[in-house]
Order: sequence, then structure tokens, then C-alpha cells
Amino acid sequence: MQGFRSLHVWHKAHEFVLSAYRVTAVFPREEQFALTTQIRRAATSIPANVAEGCGRGSDADFARFLQMAIGSANEVEYHLLLARDLNFISRSEHQSLSRQLIEVRRMLISLTQTLRTASFEPRATSYSKPLARS
Repeated sequence: MQGFRSLHVWHKAHEFVLSAYRVTAVFPREEQFALTTQIRRAATSIPANVAEGCGRGSDADFARFLQMAIGSANEVEYHLLLARDLNFISRSEHQSLSRQLIEVRRMLISLTQTLRTASFEPRATSYSKPLARS
């Protein structure tokens, strides 16, 4: 299995984390251990799960970690919506982050589907060849 740093989805997810850290840096101080931490934790979980899953031994394991990354993307999507509604981030910041997140989630879903399809394709084996008719 290839290293996680060679995956385009990991790079996009990492860029999203950096953006999330930038916007949460100016959240109100009283949110430091609440919404700020929740957004950062959920955002960081996305590329972290990609990296961890990439190091697993099978496509099925990797797909399972990608599913967790998708779950974290859904979680952070809600937290960003809440931050926008509380006026911690502007509508334009929210739109920018949402665009990044949607792109990452689409890539995760696509990679998950590819891995699951590959897991169910029959493997070529000597006993899978049709028998010669006499």
C-alpha cells in the first residue's frame, strides 16, 4: 500500500485542517475549550484517519478508516454551521471552508467506493479457470 503523503485526498484534507485552524484562531476566548477544540479535533481527524487507514494491511481496513474520516467531515460541517450562526465566522469564510470540505468528502467517498469495488473483484487463481471439456 502506498504512503499517505502520496494521496491527493490527504493533501486536500490537510489543507482544510490548516484553514480550520486559521479561522478558529480568532474565536472568542470562552470558546477555546469548546467549539474551537471541537472544530480542530474533527478537522484533524479527517487526514489522520486517511493516514492511519493507509497503513493498514487491507483495502477493507483502509475503507473503514475512510468511513471514519467521512464521519469526521460531517461532524465538522455541523460545527462550522454553528460557528457561522453564532457569528464566529463570516458567511464567506463558511462558504470557503464548506467548499473545501465538500471536495474532501467527495474524494473520500470516491476512494472508499474504489476500495470496496476492488475488494469484491474476484482474484485470478488457478482453480478459477474453466475446465477443459473432453
